Amino acid sequence: MKVSIIGVTGYGGMELVCLLLKHPEVEIISLHSHSQSGKTVNEVLPQLKKLIDLPIKTIDTKQIMKNAELVFLATPSGVSKTIASDFIAAEFPMIDLSGDFRLKEPVQYEKWYKNSSVQENYLEKFDYGLADIKSEYAKKFIANPGCYATGTLLSLAPLVQTTNIDVNSIIVDGKSGLSGAGKNLTETSHFVAVNENMSLYKMNSHQHIPEVIQQLKEWNQEISAIQFSTSLIPVTRGIFITTYVKSKQLFENGEVEKLFRTFYQDNYFVRVQDPGSYPSLKQVIGSNFCDIGVAYNPATKIITVVTVLDNLVKGAAGQAIQNLNKLAGWPEELGLKMCPMYI
Repeated sequence: MKVSIIGVTGYGGMELVCLLLKHPEVEIISLHSHSQSGKTVNEVLPQLKKLIDLPIKTIDTKQIMKNAELVFLATPSGVSKTIASDFIAAEFPMIDLSGDFRLKEPVQYEKWYKNSSVQENYLEKFDYGLADIKSEYAKKFIANPGCYATGTLLSLAPLVQTTNIDVNSIIVDGKSGLSGAGKNLTETSHFVAVNENMSLYKMNSHQHIPEVIQQLKEWNQEISAIQFSTSLIPVTRGIFITTYVKSKQLFENGEVEKLFRTFYQDNYFVRVQDPGSYPSLKQVIGSNFCDIGVAYNPATKIITVVTVLDNLVKGAAGQAIQNLNKLAGWPEELGLKMCPMYI
């Protein structure tokens, strides 16, 4: 399949190029950027020298549709929606890595993203691409989930769909490496602010909150809100999420772990840990795996779920390729069997 990538110079776009170069069924035929057009990809991304040598072109949607079979948008939220309109109008297959098409209610997008939404009829054309849950896609357009949303939803999916939990007890504590903030420098992303430090950000206001709740409500209509906090930790990449949920029933020893293992038994990229074992960031960095460990405290009836993923792979480019595989009818692991960079 011939594909084009728009937004190639951001972290998500860079990761997408690297991963697609390993895909046996994909040929990258064009790369596009607003800010770096006119240069070669090797000038902007020297790490790709001898791997790919294409010019970075301006964004010409008609030319892209003439030459490619699918386009990836790795552009920021607020930018994708403008570029996407031509592809949507032409029914040209597209996978968008931004947040512009994830929320089905325009008012929610405007509230959480502080920007105007696309028209509602465009939003209806997109499938929400939580690849490890969605079995197949009926539409040509996929809204790739956010990184925190991916980890949170995979943490909660077995619980909210199959057990008797207190829906008002859900607490999510997420921690992310600096690459999750993108390439634009801010005062809080300077080395001196991040190194040997940990800081909480976007308390009760993270843009992935409505995305998570939207999907949770599809699984369980009783859920209306969750407590969700995010912190920045001094690592380059990776997300570490600890989720707490109170059960209404008393579980037998090992029953919760068995629930997760059964739920994800056919999922290649979700690895449930052995009882008493909990994942670390290093065991998933550089891979498309999401690793989950589960604990249950019978004294408090609290279920604790520990989830780790690479925000640039499973949380962005890797999941986008997993979605491409599903859209094309290929095995979902095709081109994604990467060993984590443990050292």
